[in-house]
Amino acid sequence: MTFTSGELEYLASQRLGRLATAQPDGTLQVSPVGFRYNPDAGTIDISGYNMSASRKFRNVADNGRVAFVVDDVASVQPWRVRCLEIRGRAEAIDAPGGTTAGVDGAVIRIHPERIISFGIGELDTEPHLLTPHNRNVAGSGTR
Repeated sequence: MTFTSGELEYLASQRLGRLATAQPDGTLQVSPVGFRYNPDAGTIDISGYNMSASRKFRNVADNGRVAFVVDDVASVQPWRVRCLEIRGRAEAIDAPGGTTAGVDGAVIRIHPERIISFGIGELDTEPHLLTPHNRNVAGSGTR
């Protein structure tokens, strides 16, 4: 399994993430996006209004490298941050079958290669004792 059950619960509880892509000139673009976990493919699927015409969609079609972050502040007393970062390769799919994509049907499909989670499922742990959980995804080709 790519994600832990706690990570899947966390993803299901969130509505917005940030997608980083690389533009053709090498500059980076970060965009707030809606997303959903696709259990059939084990991917994060990002869709939206006019997706196929967006710069992020073209960036993915050009080079396929992405980083995606979902984070929030679970508490301010004590200060408690939760974060899930997914690095990997992505596909720019014009009209995938079996998805619930937005208006034009286009989807950015992220195939996780590295996952970094922090503070997820650890609400009873002292905030300063939290440690990141970093791992490569089996079968992703990442070393």
